[in-house]
Amino acid sequence: MKFIRSNRPVTLLQLSSPLFISFLLVNAGSVAMAQEQPKTVKAGKKTTEAASPVELKTMEVTEKSDRKLETASAEVALSPGGVSLININELHDRNVSSVADFFRYVPGVWATSQSGNDEVFITGRGSNLDANNFAGSGVKFLQDGMPVTAADGNNHNRMIDPLASSFATVARGGNAFKYGASALGGAIDFTSPTAHDSPTARLSLSGGSFGQFLGRGTVSKVFNDSFDGLLTLEGKEWDGYRDHNKQDRFGLYSNFGWQISDSVVNRTFVSYINNDQQLPGQLTRVQFDADPNQASAQAIGGNYQLNTETERVANKTTWTIDDKSSLEVGFSFENQQLYHPIVDKVMVDFDGAGPMAPQEVFSMLVDSNQQDWGSSARYNLRLDNHDLLLGVNYGTNSETGGNYRNDGGRRNGQTNRITKDAETIEIFAQDHWHITDKWTLTPALQGVFAHREVDNVGINPVTNALTGTNSHPNADYAGINPGLGLMYNLSKNASIYSNVSRLYEPPTNYNLADNTITTAGDPALKAMEGTSVEIGTRGKQNFGSLNHVMWDLSLYYAWLNKEILSVSPTPGTSLAKNFDNTIHAGVEGVVGAKLALDQKGTHAIEPMLSFTTNHFKFDNDSVYGNNDLPAAPDYFLKGEVLYRHANGFFVGPTFDVVGKRWGDFANTYKIDAYSLLGMRTGWSNEHYKVFLEGRNLLDSKYVASHNVMDRAAATDSMLNAGAPLSFYGGVEISF
Repeated sequence: MKFIRSNRPVTLLQLSSPLFISFLLVNAGSVAMAQEQPKTVKAGKKTTEAASPVELKTMEVTEKSDRKLETASAEVALSPGGVSLININELHDRNVSSVADFFRYVPGVWATSQSGNDEVFITGRGSNLDANNFAGSGVKFLQDGMPVTAADGNNHNRMIDPLASSFATVARGGNAFKYGASALGGAIDFTSPTAHDSPTARLSLSGGSFGQFLGRGTVSKVFNDSFDGLLTLEGKEWDGYRDHNKQDRFGLYSNFGWQISDSVVNRTFVSYINNDQQLPGQLTRVQFDADPNQASAQAIGGNYQLNTETERVANKTTWTIDDKSSLEVGFSFENQQLYHPIVDKVMVDFDGAGPMAPQEVFSMLVDSNQQDWGSSARYNLRLDNHDLLLGVNYGTNSETGGNYRNDGGRRNGQTNRITKDAETIEIFAQDHWHITDKWTLTPALQGVFAHREVDNVGINPVTNALTGTNSHPNADYAGINPGLGLMYNLSKNASIYSNVSRLYEPPTNYNLADNTITTAGDPALKAMEGTSVEIGTRGKQNFGSLNHVMWDLSLYYAWLNKEILSVSPTPGTSLAKNFDNTIHAGVEGVVGAKLALDQKGTHAIEPMLSFTTNHFKFDNDSVYGNNDLPAAPDYFLKGEVLYRHANGFFVGPTFDVVGKRWGDFANTYKIDAYSLLGMRTGWSNEHYKVFLEGRNLLDSKYVASHNVMDRAAATDSMLNAGAPLSFYGGVEISF
């Protein structure tokens, strides 16, 4: 935030613009307005004296980027539950190679890259804890309030580049009502920068270990009172610390604004992403212990890849009706192409001994095209002591293509022709009722109406004839989710809160497809339902003018019915089921401080700690009893302690402490806990940023992510190694 301060007497003139006032204040010394004396003005025969000088108090002129962030911060402050606001500009002085780095200080969200690339596992409050990670469900992603997550709830192959945004709001669990999200993990809304809150040009280059290179350039311009535009180009190259792990990504992000009138603004967003990456596959325990950075033989033989090309266009109109009401209407379209060799040939020698060579019985390469249409409308109204929100989201999704035999990364005959269709309508209403200056009551109501349909037709890959092994699961879903929150303001900057909410989450089409066997009468999965309660506190306490402590702490407990989980009875297979009763509970918190080391604040220590404990379990299940759910660690802590100088220099250690995880539902395959030590340093001012970061300085061997099975054995391929000792550095210039 920039301030222009003046306490000198200024004679007020007839000025037509606040900007002109700012201009005069900035140049007060040169034009010597402070010394101007009252003048005598003749009017006919009468003589009048000009008005006496008026002394202006300290004036604050705030940039638009600050105002937009402050508005989002004020909305978070009214949320009676776990919501985090991430200023992405603060991520520009560290290494951010994937969206997993964005989540570092977001409590309640466990995100980890498979092997340093954009294949990232994400779970929010225990969502997505199964063998069907390729759907990436359980968290709803939005850009500028419009959906990126597909209408059926999947995030397959689509990760947002966090550095293409200016800030993001992470609303966990039922706190995502304002976005209409009906997902266990909540919603994440990334807000794009515009020419009004960006420098004219920004260039950043970074790179480091294992062939990583990231380049990004942004140009923006406000053309006149009506039009503005911004364009960002970015690229990433990555050789990887594991074999068969290369990545090559190119992205284009742009938006164009049109100020139609004083009260109506229209903005168009266009983005394009081309991301090709090799996948190194999972290792057995023996392979991991021998060489954690090797690729699996299957990944090399099957040339495992995840190649996507995505085009997205969105348009949003905001009408400020008056000082108490506004209306936002948005539309989006996304086209996504996928080429995904993922299972190598499984060979069987049927006769055991004889002249016939082993025959292929299974392999898989996915080649498909997915299209999503989305629309949304939100009406905000301030009425007496009420801040009302009414909204609706509508999305439709279709996917065509299918599965093929995989011959070293090449298509070798189609085995399934698959068509998937989905529609979802989310209608929601919320009210912040300011009962008194201290108490705010937040009732909310959401309706979810959805259709899911999968048509899977079996094909003989040799003759191209239909095999009759078809399936056609489909169903309609409808649910009503009420919520109620209560907040008490302890002070201007601190509050305590509580809430209770209902959850109703229909399955994704990937879940439906995993629930089928061979017949068209396969029953469809039921929607997941549940109830969650939460208490917490957030705030900031100043100690004098130089020191402060901030905190955000939430405790939640959720009872779920019919949770949808995909188990993997055998390697390479998955089967989605509804489970009667599960429990998702946890403690989420982040604490930070600024502690001055001298009376002027020239030297300061800034600690930051994000911590999460998870309690995800079956509840008297007929098969798994009270076992823990797999994939999410018992706890994880991520922090740093930085020394900062007033000139922009900083240096300090970083650390990660992660508890054990289970690799299977039977709780027989344990993933060990680990700890990592790092260090980062840098310097920045208004136009330049420079950073250097070291990770895993003790070169610890650990598991970053892993497969999930029903009951895993030591010989199963399960493990993805985390990054060894590595260093990264970067520079950014803006003007």
